Amino acid sequence: MEMLTIGAFAKACRLSPKALRLYDELELLRPARVDPDTGYRYYAAGQLEQARLVAWLRRLGMPLARIRTVCALEPGAAAREIRAYWAGVEAETATRRDLAAFLVDHLTHPSEEDTAMLELRYAARSDTGLVRPANQDTAYAGSRVLAVADGFGPAGAPASTAAVEALKTLDRSTLPAGSVLNLLEDAVRGATDAVRGVAGTGEDGTTLTAMLWTGSQLALVHIGDSRAYLLRGGELFRITHDHTVVQSMIDEGRLTPEEATTHPQPALLLKALTNSGTTATPDLRLHDAHPGDRYLLCSDGLSSVVPDPALRRTLSSAPDPETAVRALVTQANEAGGPDNVSCVVADVVTDVVTDAVAGER
Repeated sequence: MEMLTIGAFAKACRLSPKALRLYDELELLRPARVDPDTGYRYYAAGQLEQARLVAWLRRLGMPLARIRTVCALEPGAAAREIRAYWAGVEAETATRRDLAAFLVDHLTHPSEEDTAMLELRYAARSDTGLVRPANQDTAYAGSRVLAVADGFGPAGAPASTAAVEALKTLDRSTLPAGSVLNLLEDAVRGATDAVRGVAGTGEDGTTLTAMLWTGSQLALVHIGDSRAYLLRGGELFRITHDHTVVQSMIDEGRLTPEEATTHPQPALLLKALTNSGTTATPDLRLHDAHPGDRYLLCSDGLSSVVPDPALRRTLSSAPDPETAVRALVTQANEAGGPDNVSCVVADVVTDVVTDAVAGER
């Protein structure tokens, strides 16, 4: 039987030696022989066809677990499995295409709506969940400020409360003069200082996702893995990007979204408000408000257990923000409630006088 070194085999099948070693560890593509003294891997020429199939499927973006399934099938069944996978990819691509079209329209066409009479109707709710002994989240909704913070570490609860309290200085009838994003950035600096004042060590801190209402726009600030969503025209768009190790690996192409679901540390943060010596830079952006928009801010206690399609259905069907936040918390707990769960829902409405509906922790 003709044997090839790992280098020669890698060149022939267009897989790197590093990939071959990984596939060996995952029992996806085992070498034909391993030298007992050196540990060097050798492959049979007959394994080239399977290796090339693996390489092609990886180029399609297929997750390793599904590649293992395909490689174990007969050719006809394998072809059907690949066809089914690609149909799913095309469906997801269509959704992402719609999101791209929305973003292009959002960035290139200024709002033509008469926003003089736009107002917010809002509600906030926070729950301990079914597993955690205490609630380290803080949720707040006011006439101008919407915020969710998810604390962590021994001082997580006071850290999340301190961050939100610092932003509430902007919850007034008239905003100070200046750029709204600059005002929000200054408020986040105040939130960082407030967290440092209550956090004991660098292991204490909080995420922060908040929005500031100007009367025609919502300014967003985001750091960590809490999230903000926009429901517009029946479609749900996530408008924040998780600051986690797993998300960075997806961005770099080292993990597919499917593989990320089984990562052992999905919530390991790259950015947060902490007591460490470094100051993390938050994401800041403006969103034009349209009548009928519904915004959701939530901690990962909701987004990690309730998938986006279920969030869309609940947000689409709830008649008002208070009903929506109650239903969302219930869904998270029905899914096991493994973490504290907090959410804020805000509707952009026209010529409606609303009573303040706000909630904290």
